[in-house]
Amino acid sequence: MHSLQCVLQVQRSLKWGPLVTVSSLLLRTCRAHSSLPSTANPSRERQENGIQDFSSRLATGPTFQHFLRSASAPQEKPSSPEAEDPPPYLTEEELLGRQRKVYLETYGCQMNVNDTEIAWSILQKSGYLRTNNVQEADVILLVTCSIREKAEQTIWNRLHQLKTLKTKRLRSRTPLRIGILGCMAERLKEEILNREKLVDLLAGPDAYRDLPRLLAIAESGQQAANVLLSLDETYADVLPVQTSPSATSAFVSIMRGCNNMCSYCIVPFTRGRERSRPVASILEEVRKLSDQGLKEVTLLGQNVNSFRDNSEVQFNNAVSTKLSRGFTTNYKTKQGGLRFSHLLDQVSRIDPEMRIRFTSPHPKDFPDEVLQLIHERDNICKQIHLPAQSGSSRVLEAMRRGYSREAYVELVHHIRESIPGVCLSSDFIAGFCGETEEDHLQTVSLLREVQYNTGFLFAYSMREKTRAYHRLKDDVPEEVKLRRLEELITVFREEALKANKTSVDCTQLVLVEGLSKRSVTDLCGRNDGNLKVIFPDAEMEDDINPGLKVRAQPGDYVLVKITSASSQTLKGHALCKTTLKGSLTHC
Repeated sequence: MHSLQCVLQVQRSLKWGPLVTVSSLLLRTCRAHSSLPSTANPSRERQENGIQDFSSRLATGPTFQHFLRSASAPQEKPSSPEAEDPPPYLTEEELLGRQRKVYLETYGCQMNVNDTEIAWSILQKSGYLRTNNVQEADVILLVTCSIREKAEQTIWNRLHQLKTLKTKRLRSRTPLRIGILGCMAERLKEEILNREKLVDLLAGPDAYRDLPRLLAIAESGQQAANVLLSLDETYADVLPVQTSPSATSAFVSIMRGCNNMCSYCIVPFTRGRERSRPVASILEEVRKLSDQGLKEVTLLGQNVNSFRDNSEVQFNNAVSTKLSRGFTTNYKTKQGGLRFSHLLDQVSRIDPEMRIRFTSPHPKDFPDEVLQLIHERDNICKQIHLPAQSGSSRVLEAMRRGYSREAYVELVHHIRESIPGVCLSSDFIAGFCGETEEDHLQTVSLLREVQYNTGFLFAYSMREKTRAYHRLKDDVPEEVKLRRLEELITVFREEALKANKTSVDCTQLVLVEGLSKRSVTDLCGRNDGNLKVIFPDAEMEDDINPGLKVRAQPGDYVLVKITSASSQTLKGHALCKTTLKGSLTHC
């Protein structure tokens, strides 16, 4: 048996010196290779020789002390990305994909969709090919979510399904490699490798640059993992590759991580602390998306409106940070930097015909200048996600949300005064630690009072590492959680129906996405408030070219007269094809 080897490597991040925090970084060679007598199989001999050669190079590679010495003195990070030498135990050829086919599956939030595009951009440059057929894939990568237990169970179930496929491929000349990417890899780390031997590699949210190396190690038959968290990785120099060529919209990540440390939330432990991309790199990406003809961009971040670009010295002026009235933070408030209002202003100026959205914000980060900008700019959507989580001040305190029910309601009123006609959405958790029936009824009353257009409601799922896990007791029975969740959903739908019915007989601008999933004779799109709008696929007037009759295509703006509404969808008929600017003359 070859001896097991374990190497700790602080990869490229060591160039950043002490700015890097290592939560855990494992490069594991967890599969011992049998030294049975060789047979007269030349391909087997070549494979065994290749493994021995790789293992010998790995053994003579850098030690942990080497990396400690390298990290002892901080080094300046280059202003522009440069080609880096391969690790001493890998050749440049071994880092290449050699046209191996990669199949990517994405689970969870919009950030994971964007992460998938980043991962694919990195792999594409290394010579990998993309496939949409899992049967022909050489590499399967699952971009995972860890926000709730159900999300992780979905991945375990998927791995069980892939076990048969991998077993079949073991008998072929090109074995299948399976990797877990994202938050679940970061949270569970080596537990995944120990529990599911079919998993070949792990990569946390800050380790996607390392995928070519991890895959090269996996090709030798060994397991590999990099779950290092960085204080400054934003992938600012990586241009995501759109996974859908026909897409009309795109996600643009502007910051990563979260500092809020809400007691129920795993995000700070799976995605690290907040760090923002330089404004210039964001504007460059949005310009390229505009040049490609995309009509909508959503700015992404775990706490998107706390954006703060400190990349240039001249940005670090001592401008005080403004919070929403009545809100506090769980951390020392930072000063200086280019803030979210500046970024939103600059992004909205790039293309007046491109809609701008952002998610997911925290209610504390809505100073008046942000609200005023949303009101003034026609291409910034009049829709705000305002996560409440609970309607009880007592529960909000236990959640460490930094506000009371009263402060939240005051903010709602202020937003509606500042942005007439704004659509609101929210998140709610049913059955958090210590939640009483009275607390639950206060959440019900908040749903009725605010009357959200869209809602995301879930039963509480305790996660290890969180403050709630260490300090609170998950004492609400599961059946009570589910009953309360159903009650919240029922009330939300009743109130959303009332809110959406106010759109009936109104004309709304809709960005067409494509055919409706339920009917090939209908088109589907979204209005300014991000509500789904369904209307017949029929000829209509072309406001851009008067006198012409056209059929709407994905990416077109269409004025739709709303005729009916449900709690989730609006229906109507098309009046004409138009532009965002042209639609204003019809209002």
